Amino acid sequence: MTIALLVLLGLIVLAALWAVGVYNGLMKTRNLVQEAWAQIDTELKRRHDLIGNLVETVKGYAAHERGTFEEVTRARSGAVAAQQGGNPAEVAQAEAQLTQALVRLNAVAEAYPDLKANQNFMALQQELTGTEDRIASARRYYNATVRDLNTKVDTVPTNFVAGMFGVKKAEYFEAEGVDRDPVKVDFGQGGGTGPQDQVRGPVLDGPMSDQARQPQVEAPQVQQPQVQQPQAEQPQAQPQQQPPAEDQQPQA
Repeated sequence: MTIALLVLLGLIVLAALWAVGVYNGLMKTRNLVQEAWAQIDTELKRRHDLIGNLVETVKGYAAHERGTFEEVTRARSGAVAAQQGGNPAEVAQAEAQLTQALVRLNAVAEAYPDLKANQNFMALQQELTGTEDRIASARRYYNATVRDLNTKVDTVPTNFVAGMFGVKKAEYFEAEGVDRDPVKVDFGQGGGTGPQDQVRGPVLDGPMSDQARQPQVEAPQVQQPQVQQPQAEQPQAQPQQQPPAEDQQPQA
C-alpha cells in the first residue's frame, strides 16, 4: 500500500511539473504575441502622425482639394479609433482604408511640381516609407508568434493546459485592400490598368515591337581557291617509217 501511494504521489508530482512547464511555455508565447503587437501599435501611431503632417503640407499648395483632405482625415480618425480598440482585424481594415485615401492624396501631390520639390514634403514621404517597411516587418513577426501560440492551443496535450488556464488563440494581423495588391512593373509606355497587369519588358520601336530584334550578321563568304589541275601532255605522234623497199631484181 505504501509503495502504491508513493508511486501515485510521484505520478502526481510529475504531472504537476509537466503542467507547470506547459503553462510557462504558453505564457511565454502569449507575451511574445503581446510584445509584437505593441511594436506594431507604436509604428501605427507614428504612421498616423506622419500622415497628418503630410496633409497639412499638401494643404499649403492645394487648398482647393478639400474633398481629398477630408477623406484622408476621416480615414485617419477611423484608423486611430480602431487602433485603440486593439482588434487586429478591425485595425487591418481601417489601415487599408487609410492607405487608399493616402493614394489619392499622393495623386493630388503629383499635379504640383513645387510641392514635390518641397524639402519638408520629401522628408515626410521618406519617413512614411520607412515606417511602412517597419510595419510590414513587425506584422510578419507578430503573425509568426501568433502561429506558434495557436499551434500550442490547438495541439494535444498542451490544449488541455490551455483550456484549464483560459489561454485562447490570438488573431492574425492580415493586410487588406491595397496592401495585398502585387507590385506593378511596366517598362513600356502607359502604366498598368489593374492588379492583373503582367510584368512587361521594354517596348521596341517599329513593326517588330512584339519580338526581340536579333541582329543578322552575315558570315563572310570564303572564296575557295581554284586549283588548276595540270593537263596531261598528249604524246606527239611519231612519224611512221616506211618499211624499206625490197631490192628490185635486175631485169635480165
